[in-house]
Amino acid sequence: MNNTQNLQECVRTNLELYFKELGDSNPSNLWEMVNSCVEKPLLEVVMQKANSNQSRAAEMLGITRNTLRKKLITHHLI
Repeated sequence: MNNTQNLQECVRTNLELYFKELGDSNPSNLWEMVNSCVEKPLLEVVMQKANSNQSRAAEMLGITRNTLRKKLITHHLI
């Protein structure tokens, strides 16, 4: 199993657990919840690997530096 499959399996397992714990209740705003749970640690790790160089981090993420900056501000990382 490669790293991508491991990450996908981790997400799948945790989503299944979330729905199990949720029981009969309906989830709301699931897209935002999952994105915010994944995006912040992704930004933290990439910024660390890029030695806080936003241009290099943006390149690693495949987004523009301006988009990265907006995301960093949104997640209170700068």
